[in-house]
Amino acid sequence: MPYKILLTGGTGMVGRNILEHPEATDHDVLHPTSSELNLLDRREVKAYLSAHKPDLIIHAAGLVGGIQANMANPVGFLMDNLDMGRNLIGETLAAKVPRLLNIASSCMYPRGAKNPLEESMVLKGELEPTNEGYALAKIVATRLCQYISDTNPELSYKTLIPCNLYGRFDKFDPRNSHMLPAVIRKIDLAVKEGINEVDIWGDGLSRREFMYSGDLADFVFYAIERFEELPQDLNVGLGYDYTINEYYHTIADILGYRGTFKHDLTKPVGMKRKLMDNTKLKALGWEPKTSLEEGIRRTFEYYKSIGNEHI
Repeated sequence: MPYKILLTGGTGMVGRNILEHPEATDHDVLHPTSSELNLLDRREVKAYLSAHKPDLIIHAAGLVGGIQANMANPVGFLMDNLDMGRNLIGETLAAKVPRLLNIASSCMYPRGAKNPLEESMVLKGELEPTNEGYALAKIVATRLCQYISDTNPELSYKTLIPCNLYGRFDKFDPRNSHMLPAVIRKIDLAVKEGINEVDIWGDGLSRREFMYSGDLADFVFYAIERFEELPQDLNVGLGYDYTINEYYHTIADILGYRGTFKHDLTKPVGMKRKLMDNTKLKALGWEPKTSLEEGIRRTFEYYKSIGNEHI
């Protein structure tokens, strides 16, 4: 069934992967830029929804970044993401838009929670300090969707909780990038400049679950066709993870780096492990298709294609 969809964050990595997915052409997808729709201005959000009357909203917009960016700007990561979520979801409720798909984050899970992380563990413990502001904002949006769905039977506002993502349209500037694109850039520079030693933050033993962003886009369209089957909150991930060291070595093999690695134990590493339970996801009959090696190759090809445009 074709929908008139409002996609926020259409210029970001998740949004652009959604827009380039083959099934996007089956729907009328509105994807305004921030200059066309400022989510920080509630009046603009209200006016846009009134003018365009979407059937379904995908909320993928947000201020995002890795550990460095979160630690440098905790106020912005909390306030901007909180305001965007409150404004959009609040006005979506006021306009009685029947469906909303909220894209959250695995950062919402407690730092000391037992792995694999089940959806019920949100708000069951202390958050990871290095991205606490971002996590708090995502938790508020997630709970707001739940409260609305619980008290308005005619409305269905669901939340997807992706694991860490990487892929085409990612950011590669180390000041605001996530781990994998930052490592791709760092190792590529080492290969080009003949650098024989690359540093790894921490001991490299922390484990992370990284999914190719094109797979998340694929699940978004899978979910749209099965909206009523979705649980209120749903993990979307691989169900397995790798150590930081393994990610570095895989990227090194693909990019042809033959040097050594040095662990910088003075750097923050975040949570020791963040593996999500994918039991509910598998019950829906979907699983990601892109291997780590293939995803890194596609991401590296994209990185080479943009040159210094995003760096």
